[in-house]
Amino acid sequence: MTASDSFPASALLDVYRNTLKIKTVDEGLRRLIMSGAIHPVFHPPTGQEIVAASMGAVLEPSDYLCTIYRGLHDQVAKGMPMKLIVAEYFMKTTGACKGKGGAMHLTHPASGVMVTTGVVGSSMPIANGLAWASQIKGDGRVSVACFGDGASNIGAFHESLNLAAVWKLPTIFLCQNNRYAECTTYEDATSSKTVAERAAAYGPNMVGVTVDGNDAREMWTAMRDAVARARAGDGPTLLEANTFRFSGHYFGDQDPYIPKEEKEAEKAKDSIGRLRQQVLDSGVATEADLDALKAQFEAEFEEAVEFARASPDPGLDEIYKDIYGAA
Repeated sequence: MTASDSFPASALLDVYRNTLKIKTVDEGLRRLIMSGAIHPVFHPPTGQEIVAASMGAVLEPSDYLCTIYRGLHDQVAKGMPMKLIVAEYFMKTTGACKGKGGAMHLTHPASGVMVTTGVVGSSMPIANGLAWASQIKGDGRVSVACFGDGASNIGAFHESLNLAAVWKLPTIFLCQNNRYAECTTYEDATSSKTVAERAAAYGPNMVGVTVDGNDAREMWTAMRDAVARARAGDGPTLLEANTFRFSGHYFGDQDPYIPKEEKEAEKAKDSIGRLRQQVLDSGVATEADLDALKAQFEAEFEEAVEFARASPDPGLDEIYKDIYGAA
């Protein structure tokens, strides 16, 4: 597959660039954990890079993102600076949340990362609130709520989609369906064949779309259409991106519940390698260009690690800062 007018080579390169950056940060953080340098509760996004990379290639910096604890790829793709991410994993005052959020609660409004939540499904009502504010102000921003397939079975999912449809909010509900809700297969917990088909229950203002989230063309195109629809005031989209995670629910989970043959079959597809070849085939970049890009991101990550190591730990007085208190 090569780029076309509907999926320009520049967009293909943007998706690959985001994917490579995500991969660099993910692998770097896992190395730090294995070396004992940091000790977060980490939920690797390995295998889901192209979903977030495509999202980030379409959104504007001013657009809003509400993601979940498996959200590193979303944060990187939305433009959150590496230094702030790594410093937060080191729990330093220079981190995105001054060391108070850690791996599961990063925010960075300057890049549009409004919340990373550890509460399953809570990204959706928060994104609706931001979308409502945008609608009232008429600022043209869209809000994206990322969540997993397991979160599609809780009340907040249905309440959020219903409200977004009633008010035609500029919300995009991005379900990253990696087939496993923690340790439970999609089929064991969900009665509908797809998550996206549930959109029909919320009337004509809600559109439901299912795509191969690991196919850059499909994912980017679906995201582009959903964003255009939201900006035009035509209402929300439930976008289901089928993907796969190559690790357990959390770092250290040996994932015995994932059949080895299933994982090996997904790895054999080599989605990132395929995307790289598509970039080369399009002529938008050369092997040397992509190697230089990889070296650039690796150097940027190492610089972020050194920045974090040199940063101060939070003092005891930090427990009294950034909180609400009664007068």
